[in-house]
Amino acid sequence: MASDLIAIASSGARAARAALDVSAQNIANAATPGYVRRSIDLSEVAGTRNSTTQSDVSLAGVRIAGITRNADAFRQSDVRRTGSDTARADTELSGLTQIESSVENSGIYDALTGFESALQQLGPDPTNASLRSAVIEQGRTLAGGFRIAAQELVSVGKGLQFDAQAGVSQVNDIATQLALTNARIVAVGAGTSDQTALADQRDQLLDKLSKLGDVTTTFAANGTVQVQLGGSSGPNLVAGVTASTLTAATNPNGTLAYAIGVAPVSFSGGSLAGANLALTKLDTVSKSLDTIAASIISTVNTAQSSGVALDGTAGQPLFTGTNALTFDIAAVTGSAIATAPAGAGAQSRNAGNLTALKTALTAADPSGQTNALLFDVSATVASNTTTRDALKTISDNAKTALAAQSGVNLDDEAVNLVRYQQAFQASGKVIQVAQTLFETLLNLR
Repeated sequence: MASDLIAIASSGARAARAALDVSAQNIANAATPGYVRRSIDLSEVAGTRNSTTQSDVSLAGVRIAGITRNADAFRQSDVRRTGSDTARADTELSGLTQIESSVENSGIYDALTGFESALQQLGPDPTNASLRSAVIEQGRTLAGGFRIAAQELVSVGKGLQFDAQAGVSQVNDIATQLALTNARIVAVGAGTSDQTALADQRDQLLDKLSKLGDVTTTFAANGTVQVQLGGSSGPNLVAGVTASTLTAATNPNGTLAYAIGVAPVSFSGGSLAGANLALTKLDTVSKSLDTIAASIISTVNTAQSSGVALDGTAGQPLFTGTNALTFDIAAVTGSAIATAPAGAGAQSRNAGNLTALKTALTAADPSGQTNALLFDVSATVASNTTTRDALKTISDNAKTALAAQSGVNLDDEAVNLVRYQQAFQASGKVIQVAQTLFETLLNLR
């Protein structure tokens, strides 16, 4: 019986010592990013009876069944999903803000109204050299503003594409690490501290991956994970110890086409999805800007061809180019402005053709189109800011819920230290009593 007591107490001491180690590990990693609180699993060891007597007591102590990570799979999935949505919104909003700045800071609306105002001032005195020069200078400012806006939009697009390509590289790096982690998880023993550490590493990699694109995960019983990109019907990025490669090709409209092998990947979350959303809006804004620029060029040059310049010669194009990026002033001096109708002589004060030009500009309404474009971009930014803030709140709540379960509470761990320390000391006392009892029994013989 004394030997049974020693065996039982020894198992209790080992279990208490292991529990103390787990609590110490939790305390040491309380501030470690991605660390999930551990707890020790204990189970009773059943002994074998030495007789058939029903009253025999068969006790054999306790054993360590394993170490458990206190993380709920649903909450972890929720954190990844909401984090993916927030990353998408962040990236899209960043791109939209840059688009807004590119268009607004170019000053195209002010330049356009300035050009129209200069034409109005020239009407009463069409031969005035200074007023003609003012029209040319306002036209040069207008063309320059459109070019600047177009160039800035091109830069924004290249930046978004560069960041997205860098994100693709990160996806592939993470996929390689996940496949390696899967291999290590298989190699270590189930329920060991090594496996729990690898599981923490695995989950951190999944969190990083979800910020880049929406993922669907399937966990095997041994702790390995299968990862699909672009939803549950998307292709596998990681399967067992094999990692596939994500690629990105540039579409004609500037967006990126993602694929794994020949299988297309359509992201609905993560920064890669946000980049494509911003690039789609960029393409729309660029086309609208080109349309407005082409309308101004065509309207002014068409009116020019219907009149005569100050020297009586046929009117020549005032602007060159076909879009915002190629928009430029063609006339060098103000005398090139065809204010008079065809057939009028040199130095004519007949402003009939200038009136026709102003009427044509009013009908084309480039100012209204430009104002509508600026309003649309600003409204889109404001709407997406509201959406991003709401998604961030949801994501933060999901993180808080997970942290409440998987985070380390130092007060609880302090209590555990005292509890397991007392258990360890009590097991030691049992061993001491068993030794005394064993010696007493020997002395009786």
